[in-house]
Amino acid sequence: MVAFNARRFAVVADYRKESKALGEKWKKGIPIEVVPFSYVPLMKKWTAMGGTPTLRMGGSSKAGPCVTDNGNFVVDVDFGEIHNPKELNDTLTSMPGVVETGLFVSMAFKGTRFP
Repeated sequence: MVAFNARRFAVVADYRKESKALGEKWKKGIPIEVVPFSYVPLMKKWTAMGGTPTLRMGGSSKAGPCVTDNGNFVVDVDFGEIHNPKELNDTLTSMPGVVETGLFVSMAFKGTRFP
């Protein structure tokens, strides 16, 4: 919601993030926010699509999954190299139980200067 409602949304990254395709260097996957009761069937679906899903856990100070401000879970899915992020994003967001993805397709400001 923050990125969607921002007048300008900039992604700041250094040279280590540069790659020819998404997923070439980043191997932790795409963060996908899901309604809690849907995460198991969605993880099975993503596995069938060739992905490797992992339910994000809360860390050493919290038992259980990471919970968003909206009470949802986050599943990180590694689909390998992604050559058509818009198509993948459209497929993912059309699945019942998916709230949003971390792909931010067509949202970021393009350029080297942020006015």
